[in-house]
Amino acid sequence: MGGKSATKAAYFDKLKALLNEYRTVFIVGVDNVSSQQMHEIRISLRGEGVVLMGKNTMVRRALKGFVAENPEYERLLPFVRGNVGFIFTNGDLKEVKTKILANRVAAPARAGAFAPADVWIPAGNTGMEPGKTSFFQALGVPTKIARGTIEIVSDLKLIEAGLKVGPSEATLLNILNISPFTYGMSIAQVYDNGQTFGADVLDIDDEQLLKSFSQAISTVTAISLATGYPTVPATMHSVINAYKKVLAVAIETEISWPEIEDLKDRIANPDAYASAAPAAAAGSGGGDAPAAAAPAEEEEESDEDMGFGLFD
Repeated sequence: MGGKSATKAAYFDKLKALLNEYRTVFIVGVDNVSSQQMHEIRISLRGEGVVLMGKNTMVRRALKGFVAENPEYERLLPFVRGNVGFIFTNGDLKEVKTKILANRVAAPARAGAFAPADVWIPAGNTGMEPGKTSFFQALGVPTKIARGTIEIVSDLKLIEAGLKVGPSEATLLNILNISPFTYGMSIAQVYDNGQTFGADVLDIDDEQLLKSFSQAISTVTAISLATGYPTVPATMHSVINAYKKVLAVAIETEISWPEIEDLKDRIANPDAYASAAPAAAAGSGGGDAPAAAAPAEEEEESDEDMGFGLFD
């Protein structure tokens, strides 16, 4: 008994030390993860993270003991269920996530296991003798005999994701030498500085954040302008709209100031400003025409002189 108590105490101390040292904890699922995979993941995370496994009852008891000093640890408790473990890190979360999920291995289908993805049987020649046709027919696999062997006529979804693999399906996949599943660590949740969130949050890039931020600002501005409630994003729009109203009042009244005199003059005398541009254009066009014609005349005279010179 004393040995077990000492082991638990040592585990509690280690867990507490890791929680104090690292700001981020990946809660990972380790179903169907082999010891070799665990070893390789530990090696890939060396210097960036620490992997800690333990019985759920012991982990929960330890966390409940830490809650009095650090209430935020209570956020971890709902996720300590099933076959899970902890990975502690202070490194870049995206890089650590990539390393956690990278180590996956192909595995054959086992009877009674839940399929993590749809399993398809591809069309093609199986190389099997015709005597096993009944086995395919029992599973509803369309086949024909070609060159003395069984050939699957078309692709067939044998197992749907989330359903249990039956003994017949497992046997057929093994006979066809198909290993349809890949197993590795999965990330159930991420705990970071007292907050928990799903691992998909780490896939959000800067461009998406800026787009969402811009949309939020536009929404706040629209609501602010519609309700007349002042906010920082709407300030510039409110100032411009107010100045437009001031200009409208000044144009309709005798109110004036130096900056608006030119605008009032343009409104009062539109013809003066409208005729200035065409006149300038016509003047510039008339001056260019003779200049363009002169070289042509000179060139023509030069050609005639050259002709007389040759045959004189």
